[in-house]
Amino acid sequence: MMFGLFGKRRKRGGATATPPPRVDADMRVYAIGDVHGRLDLLGKLLDKILADRAAHPAVRHKLIFLGDYVDRGSQSRELLDLLSQGPIEGFETIYLRGNHEDYLLRFLDDPADGSTWLYYGGANTLISYGIPASPLEKNPDRLIAIQQRLRRALPKSHLAFLRGLEVSHVVGDYFFVHAGIRPGIPLAEQSNDDLLWIREPFLASTKDHGCVVVHGHSVRMRPEILANRIGIDTGAYDSGVLTSLVLQGEGQWLLQT
Repeated sequence: MMFGLFGKRRKRGGATATPPPRVDADMRVYAIGDVHGRLDLLGKLLDKILADRAAHPAVRHKLIFLGDYVDRGSQSRELLDLLSQGPIEGFETIYLRGNHEDYLLRFLDDPADGSTWLYYGGANTLISYGIPASPLEKNPDRLIAIQQRLRRALPKSHLAFLRGLEVSHVVGDYFFVHAGIRPGIPLAEQSNDDLLWIREPFLASTKDHGCVVVHGHSVRMRPEILANRIGIDTGAYDSGVLTSLVLQGEGQWLLQT
């Protein structure tokens, strides 16, 4: 189902207020929230996106993934098999890094904090690669052994994909990122840790960031549509609802599974 979000904002008396955010009228943009190992839901959402593209032709079609491909769901390996093949056919495809990709890469470099990753969904990813793992594993020796098994099991194409992920992307008046930004800091000076991990003070901020920040990371039952940010992580791994924000010109819509 597609939901329209906004019309033009107007002041009282009919005068036009600050123009709404926009992307080029000849470009249709699809931003996809946190997939978390739910290849089944991504397939359903991509079918809806393809149908939407056919119904709304544009010169350019851009697909932006907001990160968190791995962990929690049961199909992390299968999902990376698909995404690591390159762009989705027919779309300019942008893959952003999420904090769970950051967890995995840190574990590959140093297993010292691996117990935290396993607890927050990393065990599901390991199991998808055929590596038995408990989310409660804390034994340092076993964590080292798990790290070595993952290094051997992880295809080179998956590792290249994970290491090559971007941390942000700009289209028109929108700034796409996994977690958010630190209010009051210029976009060019944001730290990667904030872009991948921040919640507060970003979520509570009412500041004008100079753009609309489109993000995932913070789960809500419904997409969160505010003047300065749009959050589209609807907890797909648990809720079964994977969300895409659709943008063209001044239009904003939602597609969901």
